[in-house]
Amino acid sequence: MKRLDGRCALITGGAGGGGAASVLRFAREGARIVFADIDDRRGRQVADRVREAGGEAVFVAADVSRHDDVRRCVATAMDRFGRVDILFNHAGTVTVKRLVDTTEEDWNRLWSVNVTSMFLMCREVLPHMMAAGRGVVLNTSSISGLTASALESTYCVTKGAVLQLTRALAAEYREYGVRANAICPGFMRTDHGLREIDELTALGVEGVAAEITARQQRLCDPDEFAAAALALVSDDTAFVNGAALVVDNGWLAIT
Repeated sequence: MKRLDGRCALITGGAGGGGAASVLRFAREGARIVFADIDDRRGRQVADRVREAGGEAVFVAADVSRHDDVRRCVATAMDRFGRVDILFNHAGTVTVKRLVDTTEEDWNRLWSVNVTSMFLMCREVLPHMMAAGRGVVLNTSSISGLTASALESTYCVTKGAVLQLTRALAAEYREYGVRANAICPGFMRTDHGLREIDELTALGVEGVAAEITARQQRLCDPDEFAAAALALVSDDTAFVNGAALVVDNGWLAIT
């Protein structure tokens, strides 16, 4: 049997980068996928790739920071597959600015996408998992949730909040057979990661690429991230709950 045979996985931010890599990898391991993203074109392309490989995937064009869109995503999963066994909250974004230049709109948008979306998804999905007596929640945080970096104060705050949300979920729902963990990537070779590097450089941060080379040797490939995510949602880690897996090739270890 494949590692996720018979499971239904609901994934946010699944149209590109680590999210798309996770959609494809989870599907290869037997999961039936419902995934959401604001990028309709790329989302449909990813769904086509899953189906061409013989898997099952339903794409939902949605802004998961909006309650109505979240409810539609969960309803789609329940209507199509009758269950949600795995919730992977991966959707997120970054703002690169000095704190004094950050507007309330910047702050509220980042908080909405990076944290509120997870709250909304968990609130909709957890009752189904509780009724089933089992489930897995995986939330994407970042090494920025565990350490701080200049020009990314708002991002660091939101990713730290993701870690606390994850720990609280683990404590609150383990009695229902539901476990929750976080995954904390370093810099990845994705649109998100490359944009972050470009924006840091544009704001005068010198040697960004050199620092990444020194601290993690190279950019993480999205497939490597997806492999770590797969481990956390599979039964191989059934006794791992409330943890944060760092995927950074030693960045934090040498900090």
